[in-house]
Amino acid sequence: MGPFLLSGQHVAIRRPSAEDAAEFVAAMAASAEMHRPWGEYPTTREKFEEYLRRRGLPDQDGFLVCAREGGAIAGVININSIVLGFFQSGYLGYYGTARFARRGYMTEGMRLVIRFAFDALKLHRLEANIQPENVASIALARRCGFRLEGYSPRYLKILGEWRDHERWAILADDNVKDGD
Repeated sequence: MGPFLLSGQHVAIRRPSAEDAAEFVAAMAASAEMHRPWGEYPTTREKFEEYLRRRGLPDQDGFLVCAREGGAIAGVININSIVLGFFQSGYLGYYGTARFARRGYMTEGMRLVIRFAFDALKLHRLEANIQPENVASIALARRCGFRLEGYSPRYLKILGEWRDHERWAILADDNVKDGD
């Protein structure tokens, strides 16, 4: 387990490592039914190792949201396709674990990742593309200060199908709430 990058009241964020494989795979397997309509996440050691390799690319970053009490993985938040220079932007992907669902851990974790992205990574913009039927993910984005910017038909291929997505974004200079 690596060091925590930022801590909140109930969770802390850190980058994933090879030592997380067993816990990560077990948490994703136990959460597969919850995730099924929205995506598929690493439920084998091989898929976890592939996930870690992608996180090691220069345009990718990833964070585990961990319960401060006990350190268990409560969720995952990735920043994908990071572009620096004139853009200073990245795309978020996120998913929680069934064990910690509906306890506010992902809200607190998302706020920590947003702060890290803007302060430490010096990004200007984060975007989350969310399937319109995924009301929990939309509610999380809204709670964390994202605003709806648009609608993209057949935007991403998820589980073999091109799916529509809403585009939600937040800027570094937005007035981000630290609490509910």
